[in-house]
Amino acid sequence: MNLLLKVFTTAVLCFFISQLCGCASSNLVDIWHDPSYQTPQLSKILVIAIRKDATKRRIWEDAFSIVLSKHGVSATSSYILFPDALPDTNQIAATVQSNNFDGILITTRLPTEINKQYIQGYTTVEQDMHYNHYYDPYYVPYWQRYLTYYREIDHPGYVDSQTVDIRTIDVTTTGKGGRMIWSATSRTPDPVSVTDVQHDIVNLVISDLVKRNIIILKK
Repeated sequence: MNLLLKVFTTAVLCFFISQLCGCASSNLVDIWHDPSYQTPQLSKILVIAIRKDATKRRIWEDAFSIVLSKHGVSATSSYILFPDALPDTNQIAATVQSNNFDGILITTRLPTEINKQYIQGYTTVEQDMHYNHYYDPYYVPYWQRYLTYYREIDHPGYVDSQTVDIRTIDVTTTGKGGRMIWSATSRTPDPVSVTDVQHDIVNLVISDLVKRNIIILKK
């Protein structure tokens, strides 16, 4: 009985570990902010996604702009002002001045990371039952008509690969010559879809900006 309990517990733990690995969501790491920056909170932000793919650039810029705008922060996707290509430094500076942007949010995708780990093998016990062909109702009790037996099944270990989507998000103030006031790196293991990644990252970024009093969301 102790052996069966041990085997069963091992199998359950392996199952839950695999489920947790498969359901991991985005998280922010290496978060930095300028503690000397206090006010004013950013209220008009230019959003720029550094992507060569025009469609993905628009998708990512809108992901931030839409959520910020819903909460009272005026946000503009850069493709609206520069539909043909990403703006260069001089274009950004001129646009910031002419449109009175007080902040710039820039997101950049970094090379994908591949992590490999060895998953330890384990053993389970399977119950089976078969008919007793030698069953004789006159000499053998009824409950021995079917025979139950157990067998161990070995599940070999294997190497699991995990793809990690990595992005940097920087926030810069345009006042007094401009300077970076917040930065972080997002990591998303085995992303299921672009939409899921965007939703996680946008919410994490905006929540931290609010927490550090860089922006104030209005209902």
